Amino acid sequence: MKKSYKIEVDCANCANLMEEATKKTEGVKDCVVSFMTQKMKVEFDEGADVDATMQKVLANCKKVESDCEIYL
Repeated sequence: MKKSYKIEVDCANCANLMEEATKKTEGVKDCVVSFMTQKMKVEFDEGADVDATMQKVLANCKKVESDCEIYL
């Protein structure tokens, strides 16, 4: 399953850090973060709880970029 989320991030490097943190999150198969469009596209592992996984993604992204936002 793939889903897109609107995000708020200040720079391209921060977007890259968010992408890397998301890819390391359990339940995430792949992720692409676009600084230009302020969007995050997430592909989830089969059977993953999307809502719980996205809460973990948000927590992991806040660790690398404290003022980022993912609109769930």
